[in-house]
Amino acid sequence: MRMGEQTLRKGVKSWSAWKKEEIISGSRLMRASSKSKNMGRICIPIIETTVEKALMAMKEAEPWADLIELRADYLKQVKLAPFLESRQKPLIVTHRRNEEGGKYQGEERKRLSLLRDAIDLGTDYIDVELASERSFLQGLIKNKRGTQVILSVHDFRRTPSHKELQRLFDRMVRLRADVVKIVSFARSWEDNLTILSLIPFAKARKQKIVAFCMGEKGKVSRFFSPRLGAAWTYASLNKNKTSAPGQWTVGELRDIWEEMG
Repeated sequence: MRMGEQTLRKGVKSWSAWKKEEIISGSRLMRASSKSKNMGRICIPIIETTVEKALMAMKEAEPWADLIELRADYLKQVKLAPFLESRQKPLIVTHRRNEEGGKYQGEERKRLSLLRDAIDLGTDYIDVELASERSFLQGLIKNKRGTQVILSVHDFRRTPSHKELQRLFDRMVRLRADVVKIVSFARSWEDNLTILSLIPFAKARKQKIVAFCMGEKGKVSRFFSPRLGAAWTYASLNKNKTSAPGQWTVGELRDIWEEMG
C-alpha cells in the first residue's frame, strides 16, 4: 500500500495544480486528444433533454470518448433507436432513478422496461441499480443477450468501510454483473484510498469494476481509478454538462494524465 500512497500523493499534487486552472484552453484540449498508452478509458455522459440535442452531443463527444453514456432519465421523450443506429462508440443506456442521483421519478417497472427495450435494440451496455426491483433486475440479467450489464450503487452520503464495500461487491458478483460499479461520496481524503482499494480486490477475482468517489475531495479518485485497473472513468464534455459532483471535463482529465506521465 506504501507505493499506492506515494502514487496518490503525486496525483494529489498534480490535481492541486490543475485546480487553479478554471478554464482549459482550446489548444490544450486539442493536444489532449492524442491518447498515450498509459491513459485510461473515458466514458462521456450525455445529459440533454431532447433527442435532437442528445444526438448532437453524442456526435460531439465521440472523438474524445471511449464509451458514451446516454442518460435517458434526462430526456423528456425517450427514443433509443436513433442513438443505437448512429453510434460510433460503445453505448451505455442508463435510466437513473431519483434516489441515486437521476431524474426519473415515475413508476419503477416503466423505468426498468426501457432498459429491456435497450437490450432488445442491441445496446452495448445497460447500467442498472442494485437497489432495483429484484425480480425485474434478475430478469434483465438473465435475458441480456449480447448486452453487458453494469450493476451499480451510488452513495451520495458517505464512503462505506472496506468490509461493507467488499460485501456489496460480493452481492453484485453473485447476481452475475458483467461490470460492478460502486461510487461513493468522499467526506475525507482517506475515502479515496478506501474506494480505490476495491480495484485490486476486483482484479484478483477477474471481475470488471468501475469505482471512484464523488464530491470535491473525491476528484482525485476519478483520474486514479483507470490507472489502477478500473474499466473506465467518467468525464463531461464541458463544465456545464457534468452528471455528478466532482466530475472532470475530458480535457482536464487527459491533461492531468499527460502531466502524470
